[in-house]
Amino acid sequence: MASDASYTVPLLINGKEITTSTTFPVISPGSHKEIWSASSASLDHVKSAIEAAQAAFPAWAKTKPATRRDIFLKAADIVKSRAEELGRYMEEETGSAAAFSSGFNVPLGAEMLKDVAGRCSSINGVIPTCSDDNTAALVVKEPFGVVLGIAPWNAPYILGIRSVLYALAAGNTTILKGSEFSPRCFWAIGSVLTEAGLPAGALNVLYHRPEDAAQVTTALIEHPAVKKINFTGSTAVGRIIAASAGKHLKPVLMELGGKASAIVLDDADLNKAATQCALGAFLHSGQICMATERILVHKDVKAKFIEAFKGAAEGIFGGDKPAPILVQAANVDKNKRLVAEAVKAGAKVVHGDHEQEEAHPETKETSKTRMRPVIVDGVNKDMELYHTESFGPSVSVIEISSEEEAVEIANDTDYGLTSAVFTENLGRGLRVAKQIESGAVHINAMTVHDETNLPHGGAKMSGWGRFNGSWGFDEFLRLKTITYQV
Repeated sequence: MASDASYTVPLLINGKEITTSTTFPVISPGSHKEIWSASSASLDHVKSAIEAAQAAFPAWAKTKPATRRDIFLKAADIVKSRAEELGRYMEEETGSAAAFSSGFNVPLGAEMLKDVAGRCSSINGVIPTCSDDNTAALVVKEPFGVVLGIAPWNAPYILGIRSVLYALAAGNTTILKGSEFSPRCFWAIGSVLTEAGLPAGALNVLYHRPEDAAQVTTALIEHPAVKKINFTGSTAVGRIIAASAGKHLKPVLMELGGKASAIVLDDADLNKAATQCALGAFLHSGQICMATERILVHKDVKAKFIEAFKGAAEGIFGGDKPAPILVQAANVDKNKRLVAEAVKAGAKVVHGDHEQEEAHPETKETSKTRMRPVIVDGVNKDMELYHTESFGPSVSVIEISSEEEAVEIANDTDYGLTSAVFTENLGRGLRVAKQIESGAVHINAMTVHDETNLPHGGAKMSGWGRFNGSWGFDEFLRLKTITYQV
């Protein structure tokens, strides 16, 4: 697929593709060139999308599980058949490596569709026993109505699909508001489901110019027809979304930022820990909410671990490979600043060079969106790097002397999305895992882990609610009690 600056990515409203007169350029972080433009939703488009979703709801809510199942299964097949196309969109728009886009995001998107298809018939109510012999009751689960899903750019197929899929499977209709960094990826989600037979209006896809974010998002949240919101993104923006939704007493599902710790205990398999920590810290240039940000290593194995960790980072992400791409130059600047300030305060860079300027592998021109992995030793709580989510290819190493200290430091953060523990003693790993305040803990594996049958979400400022599996369905169903006299 060649970039086409003359192409404009359309919106999807009521089953029709809408190309607007107001557009915005989509710049590839890899080439720094405009690859295409995208339609920009106005308040009139917001109104049309909501009205379309509202009109489609009564019929969609009545569809049988088998009907929804067949649509999602067909969509999964379409994703597979269009996998190369979808992968290229993500690589162009986000700068991701093929292994992360075509090798992970696209296949998991298809798997998610299949998993949810198989669960469509699993929605059940209950018949409780009432205190009065002449009274009986039913507790049923019903869809909310119109659900707004707001999804980020960093894993657009996984996060975009899940933002509407569980809601649709539960009988809701949806609006997907995608990031302006990857509009063609979000368009592709709408294109796939439309091709699979999803009725017009059941899914509407919008994006907009950055300067229109506040008014478009506010209009979507405030509209009386929108009954629930789910948001995946930064904690800072999540606060704004939650506050707006709270003002209108609307429920929200939030999956926000993270500051994941990986704990390497003194009995860990150091080679395994090193490899998993390198993947967890530097996959997709660290631009994953579950990325490993801090590695807490027992003092007795720290020196050996750091050597193994440096080797793993160099072997997987270094050598002759081009410097990894970040979606914005601002992300590179943030990571370089955090590392520089930590070094100034006494930390030491043991791998990489935060002052190095990277070049485009073909043009050899300086690239402001590229940065190689950096490992920083000696980070402490007096440094901003200790507390702030870097969302980039820098990771801190912190020495520990006991399990108790490891747990204390792992929990010394406002976030609580995911974490990891490395030990050869499963009982020890479980003991530590139970004490960590996070939505997930992975023993002897990296902090980045997401699959369709496991609940995914956070604690503390990493959000609340859960995507995936039966938990994902329950998020988009509300209970109704019906009693009757017999």
